[in-house]
Amino acid sequence: MTVSVLVVDDSGFFRKRLTEILNASGNIRVVGAATNGREAIEMADKLRPDVITMDYEMPIMDGITAVKEIMKRRPVPVLMFSSLTYEGARVTLDALEAGAVDFLPKNFEEIARDNSQLQKILRERILDVARSRPGTRPAPAVPSTPPPAQPARPQTRGPARPTPAQRRAEPEAEAARSSRKTQPRSYSVVGIGTSTGGPIALQRVLTRLPSRFPAPIVLIQHMPASFTPAFADRLNKLCQIEVRQAEDGDMLRPGLALLAPGGKQMMIENKGPHGRVRILESDERLTYKPCVDVTFGSLARSFPGKTLGIILTGMGADGKEGCRMMKQSGSVIWSQDEKSSVIYGMPMAVAKAGLSDEVLALDDIGERMVEGVC
Repeated sequence: MTVSVLVVDDSGFFRKRLTEILNASGNIRVVGAATNGREAIEMADKLRPDVITMDYEMPIMDGITAVKEIMKRRPVPVLMFSSLTYEGARVTLDALEAGAVDFLPKNFEEIARDNSQLQKILRERILDVARSRPGTRPAPAVPSTPPPAQPARPQTRGPARPTPAQRRAEPEAEAARSSRKTQPRSYSVVGIGTSTGGPIALQRVLTRLPSRFPAPIVLIQHMPASFTPAFADRLNKLCQIEVRQAEDGDMLRPGLALLAPGGKQMMIENKGPHGRVRILESDERLTYKPCVDVTFGSLARSFPGKTLGIILTGMGADGKEGCRMMKQSGSVIWSQDEKSSVIYGMPMAVAKAGLSDEVLALDDIGERMVEGVC
């Protein structure tokens, strides 16, 4: 299947180079190019592309305004291009809130060179974004009415394992079994890991928590180093709890959420009354910087059986092995459900591995944290 793309940018060079790179992939085809947001809206209606790449700063109409209008008319997965500055991060976060699925740094020098690695990342990101669910964008956080309880499907117990065919035929039954509520308990720390779709998902979850939330929280979001300070500031302004970017030596405490800095790894030690943060340079062999598996693995070692791990929307399977370590130590794991995930990759990997104690809709996670963390 060929993925059709609409390229939106006021730079003729960038439009031309991006078109060349994408068309050379064989399974991606650029069907149109727009020079501003207004043209983008018109061409999106006419061409009905599978994915739109969007610049922010353009004449006539900027990218965020265009994204908002496109989401109103016909939601389409949008990949934003962003500068690696604090202001670029702020604008990109606005674009994600408007409905964009993901973003990539906009680097004219790299895209001008014959950089095979950059081209590979760009093509893979387009294909991943094409599989996303743009219609899952959450509305502004407001108290929601929980859906009526559904009767749980009976769980069959016995020595026989289900066959692969039975597993494929009963995904809803698997979800029902793993969605039973865990009993409220005291946790030393709550860890939340996420990637694509995570900035808005984290906002949705954390804004539900009271200022006196009884456990420390650590956040791992796949994000560049220049973006995490702006993201932490944004969350701090929106939430009742305190949110800031973690620094080496920070002490964990209830009512505080620490965000792993981009480009590095965050580990948690069992030091002090609630734990201490270590920020380390990342091993080049690690794909993700920060990596959920690294942080969750440290939580499993430092607080065995005393951690709540939560995996939200995101591409790939980062977090699965960390959750496995936490689960083996007696800790509890929750994962986001498929319907509310922008990309059902990370939470699916955890759920399919049988590690999820609860599978929850995004709108329910914050409320369950309030109920389930003593």
